[in-house]
Amino acid sequence: MSLMRYGPNLLDEILRRTDIVQLVGRKVKLTRRGQAMWGCCPFHKEKSPSFKVENGRRTYKCFGCGKGGDAFKWLMETEGLTFPEAVEKLAGEAGVALPAWTPEDEAREEKKKSLYDVIEAACAFFEMQLREAGGRAARDYLKSRGLDEAAAKRFRLGYAPSNNQLIEHLKTKNTTVDDMIAAGLARPGELRSDSARNDRGTRDFFFNRITFPITDPRGRVVAFGARALEPDAKPKYINTGDTTLFSKGRQLYNFALARPAGLRAQTIIVAEGYMDVIALVRAGFEASVAPLGTALTEDQLQLLWRVAPEPVMAFDGDDAGLRAAHRAARLALPALKPGHSLRFAFVPPGEDPDSLIRASGPAAMQKILDAAEPLVRVLWRVETEGKDFSTPERRAGLERALSDIVSLIGDGKIADYYRREFDQLVFDSFKRRQPAAQARQPYRGPDRGQRRGERGERFVPQGPAVSAALKNSLLVRSGGQGAQKAKEMELARLLLEDPEIASRHSETLAAIHFSDPLLDRLRQELLNLAASGFRLEKGGLDNHLVRIGMAELVERLKAHGAWAPADQESAEDEDARFLRAAAQLREMAELTPERNRAVERFKSEPSEESWHEAQRLLGIRSEE
Repeated sequence: MSLMRYGPNLLDEILRRTDIVQLVGRKVKLTRRGQAMWGCCPFHKEKSPSFKVENGRRTYKCFGCGKGGDAFKWLMETEGLTFPEAVEKLAGEAGVALPAWTPEDEAREEKKKSLYDVIEAACAFFEMQLREAGGRAARDYLKSRGLDEAAAKRFRLGYAPSNNQLIEHLKTKNTTVDDMIAAGLARPGELRSDSARNDRGTRDFFFNRITFPITDPRGRVVAFGARALEPDAKPKYINTGDTTLFSKGRQLYNFALARPAGLRAQTIIVAEGYMDVIALVRAGFEASVAPLGTALTEDQLQLLWRVAPEPVMAFDGDDAGLRAAHRAARLALPALKPGHSLRFAFVPPGEDPDSLIRASGPAAMQKILDAAEPLVRVLWRVETEGKDFSTPERRAGLERALSDIVSLIGDGKIADYYRREFDQLVFDSFKRRQPAAQARQPYRGPDRGQRRGERGERFVPQGPAVSAALKNSLLVRSGGQGAQKAKEMELARLLLEDPEIASRHSETLAAIHFSDPLLDRLRQELLNLAASGFRLEKGGLDNHLVRIGMAELVERLKAHGAWAPADQESAEDEDARFLRAAAQLREMAELTPERNRAVERFKSEPSEESWHEAQRLLGIRSEE
């Protein structure tokens, strides 16, 4: 049976639906270290694990004997299946229907293979034209943007000349006009009355433009983006239209090269255009991509999330950039899932990543990326920036708009967190700012259990009783903060004593946030080491932390004393203590902001509702 039956999109779908960790785990005992699974290689004898399996990359690899590949290769190597047999087996397990094979299917797949060759020939032609005399204007433009010949070769930039020169060149390669049209390289001529095409009317799709090759995830050129050299040409940028090989909503510029860099760094940058990506990559930000002339699509978002949990959207800092950020943010809301979101980095107005890097260097861009805002804050900015909320009606309208945003979020837990965040932002922005005279007005209502005035109205406790209650609440809050810091120290000492905890429980560790910046840096460093496969041994970790400038923290943790008495060590292992302490810290972290908000809300809004909420969270007992 011919391999032509299986097109790249079908194979990618089967691999995407196959859990390779589960597949390999049927034959190899695997344990988690960081984001990967490790075990002893089944292809050669070894005592210590050097065999790595990753669902993110959908591959296995032995660093001892060099064996590696994808799920198809695994079945071929371990079960002796042919490639078609491996495809059929995994397709059946993954629930992917294989198409019925016909001679027409064979011809179609053969056609697609030939189109790859046609587009590659066009790419080489454009590259050659850039170096010829006719490409001088294009070379001058690239030079004005800081790109020399080496940069043009690195990114395979080219020049599409006029007068149908590409068509004539491809004809010398025995390429038919139909194939040129199918590859998106030529525009068809008008049809004659007998429905035959008038080849004389066929013309180059790209002319007098700088070309940017677009590759598929496997690195094969499948299309081109092109920039006009004439100042008044419209549109300034065009892309190949959708073909059997290319869909601009499903691919990203530079994705094939950015993916491995992004997987290593666990981050990927999304810029707005080709020149921005080139500037970022040349400045050292190799994991950089761009949509292809359209707003970010859901398919592109899923591609990004396969590389990194929180891609950084690098937008211009003007109104257009904020609108683009808003579109991307809205697109992401229904697809959000725990641990996966977007962040947004805005360059100064009037700049883009390309111009910023050329003017101020990579450090300036890194500073912008480090200051990237979370998705929730960008949504808040869009709804509030430059708007007037001086009336109750406008503020109510804002709350309705924020509620509508929350309703778009598919994950219930995430929606709940967004609702809380927006409530807090509304409170901080408006309700905290009530006039002092209004804030001092007592709430009066019909409830029982509080002191009543002459006419029987109840009011929220005022004066010394409330002052004492709030004073006690401050002690509760400070005590809570002290307990939280003590719990953070306990966790840090556990990690320092048994660093392998970071590998065994990386997901739990990643979900924790330390309020102490030094401790949180330790947490991040342990996660990075675990993800990179670094063997986390106590002595080696201490030396590593000292080398990277964390000697003070190491001494601080050691000086804090033994982290557990000997009898406790025997009664409970490190993993159980770590998981229990992590759960306690998460509970503290969730409760502390609620306590703080309850106190602040009662101070600014002394209502019956806010008083009862303060009593509940702070443990203040009611006076009958």
